[in-house]
Amino acid sequence: MNIIELKIKYLNEILVIYNESIVGSTVLYDYTPRDMTFMNSWYIHKVQNDFPLIGAINTDGVLMGFATYGSFRGFPAYKFTVEHSVYVKQGFKSAGVGKALLGTIIGIAEGRGIKTVIGAIDSSNTASVGLHMSLGFSYCGTIKSVGYKMGKWLDIEFYQYILKGPVAPVECDTD
Repeated sequence: MNIIELKIKYLNEILVIYNESIVGSTVLYDYTPRDMTFMNSWYIHKVQNDFPLIGAINTDGVLMGFATYGSFRGFPAYKFTVEHSVYVKQGFKSAGVGKALLGTIIGIAEGRGIKTVIGAIDSSNTASVGLHMSLGFSYCGTIKSVGYKMGKWLDIEFYQYILKGPVAPVECDTD
């Protein structure tokens, strides 16, 4: 397995994996599969904001999963905190793909001076909870009945990974 930076040519494969998560699970609290117009905007947003987009490619050149992060919340004081996303394609789950992707995302965040990486996980997703715990994330709390999908109320759990963060953080925006 190789972890690579994903370029726009992978958008179709990313879309397939993303939509698997929407349609077949409670990984994403969304109902409607995305289209390529959405994915193009999503990709541009990642590039413009210098958010990483990485993928796990097998020896046959198949994208097995992808990971990224983005802003945790839209207020300036959260600028050293990111919320990550990891998606693994059906058929490649439980093969170490998620662990490799999440470990790489943590390393990228560390290198960019991020202080906290947040994971928001559906409480029934025990595999994801186990993955996060195995990499050193700490449980932060649960918001109960926050979503409704697949005929049931969903609880979301938050996990965090604390990094060193910036050496000399600045409170105001410098842009």
